[in-house]
Amino acid sequence: MIYQVDLRLRFTQPFGYFFCMRLFYYFCLCITSSLGLTVAATAELIDAGEVTRQGAGRLAIAVTSSDASLAKLARRAFGLHGGCTVTPASKAAFTIEIERASESSVTLVISSAGQEQLRRTVPGSDLQNATLRACDMAVEATLHIPGFFAGKLAFVGKQRGVSELYTSDLLFGRVRSLTADRALITGPSWSADGTKLLYTTYYKTGRPDIYRIDLNSGLKKPVATYKGTNSGGAFSPDGRSIAMSLFASGSAEIYVGDVTGRNPRRLTKNKSLETSPTWSPDGRRLAFTSDARGKPQIYQISATGGPMRRIPTNVSSHCSEPAWNPLKENLIAFTAAVSGGFQICVYDFKAGKSQVLTAVSQSAVEPTWLNDGRHLVFTQRQKGRARLMLLDSETKKVSALHSPEFGDALSASFVY
Repeated sequence: MIYQVDLRLRFTQPFGYFFCMRLFYYFCLCITSSLGLTVAATAELIDAGEVTRQGAGRLAIAVTSSDASLAKLARRAFGLHGGCTVTPASKAAFTIEIERASESSVTLVISSAGQEQLRRTVPGSDLQNATLRACDMAVEATLHIPGFFAGKLAFVGKQRGVSELYTSDLLFGRVRSLTADRALITGPSWSADGTKLLYTTYYKTGRPDIYRIDLNSGLKKPVATYKGTNSGGAFSPDGRSIAMSLFASGSAEIYVGDVTGRNPRRLTKNKSLETSPTWSPDGRRLAFTSDARGKPQIYQISATGGPMRRIPTNVSSHCSEPAWNPLKENLIAFTAAVSGGFQICVYDFKAGKSQVLTAVSQSAVEPTWLNDGRHLVFTQRQKGRARLMLLDSETKKVSALHSPEFGDALSASFVY
């Protein structure tokens, strides 16, 4: 079922987040958190958004602009979102109009049934970024969930046989190479503020070491260079600690160190292999992969130490690469061996069971959540190639984020 929405984008006021609250029988105020500006919303707009949030249908949105390039960018963004469908204005519930306001800002206007609901000037680092931020504002105003279009990806790109670390926006615009080491790289992971990245590289020593790169200065520093394998570096949600898998004790174990990687404290103590740590949203727990039962399964442990406990995913004899949902602490995405390949699954602590989310050919691996707690980016491996894909965990819609002409792209991390 499709709910009609007509969205027209114009850009006139600063961008912020909307927090929608129902007050007195379906009266709602949308508030931009950074500016404190308010806009009254109609009951029809609220009802349409609520029904969509409950999964009964997708919100039909029309996008208009006198600038063809802005319209194309916005339509592509909304076309990726599992909660929206882009339609002609005659069939839409909301119209989003976006117009250029300056070289780095746009005017956003959201209308419903011919009535203007919101008008804002949305600034950005450039015109493309401003457009994506305006689209995020529209998502939050209509679907009442965070937008993700203006977020940033870090990933491993492989071109002409050489792997390097890259960043880009979610739509693969503004692609930027961060390294030129001509060495194997894996597992980039953002800090919460988007200023730093952890990654594993074979640069210099020829064995896997964890490095940190500052995006502002470009400075790279070693975090863990112990003898053996050092991998899986992940910043805690508060940015004060790093979880990682180190081989220093003679087997791969989970450690937590300070933000520089110093003074690592060992959490797991056994002869099995523990890798791929991921933090719970509150920073109190870690999930990770362990082969304590002979084959990889997902376990959890307190971030301060204690016994490790298997998470009863019970969907496959091979479960790995956990990713904890940043908004819904009851959900963990992971990779599982299914039907002769690998697919993305999600375990729900509340329901006590797992669900297979993908059914792509060959393999879907390396899931990472987006900031809305609904969508994920994963790597599809097919015919010897690797490509980053977007997945809506509710509708199971899968979309490619880049063309094969870019080369291989894998191991994504996302930050907003």
